[in-house]
Amino acid sequence: MQYISFFDSPVGKLYLTADEQSLKGVYFEREKGNSIPIELNDVEFSDNHPVIMDTKLWLSLYFNGSVPDFVPNISLSGTEFRQQVWEVVKQIPYGQTMSYGEIAQIVAQERGTKPSAQAVGSAVGNNPIPIIIPCHRVLAAGKFIGGYSGGINNKKFLLDLEQIQYNFTRWKLGV
Repeated sequence: MQYISFFDSPVGKLYLTADEQSLKGVYFEREKGNSIPIELNDVEFSDNHPVIMDTKLWLSLYFNGSVPDFVPNISLSGTEFRQQVWEVVKQIPYGQTMSYGEIAQIVAQERGTKPSAQAVGSAVGNNPIPIIIPCHRVLAAGKFIGGYSGGINNKKFLLDLEQIQYNFTRWKLGV
């Protein structure tokens, strides 16, 4: 059985998905529809599922400016490479950042070969549990904001919430 609930946050509605034992996803509401990758025929809405309740508490503390001292039980599905990248991202402390290149170097130490920053970016962009696995803390070289699955404005909000310094520029074609 899969469970779903939502959380009204300062960055909009977040959809939370869980199985019996762990959080499986946190998804931003999209203006043009949602892309929650679950089968809707085996889903139950639940606000009082223990993992959903823990996740909502974590998010409430975080958005109120606290650093939660726990993490909800999570379960990640993905390739070995993506899981390695997500493990590195999980370790980025509140209020700090890493670059895609720095993550690539750490992953290279484990794998023996260095992945490209673009491959790391793809893995970061496919993080199924943003905010809790803090992919918003991953910046491009020079502390520039790259992309963000939840939208650039939401990434800026999360970085500002944590008082993280970053550079922001609009992408220009041909530059």
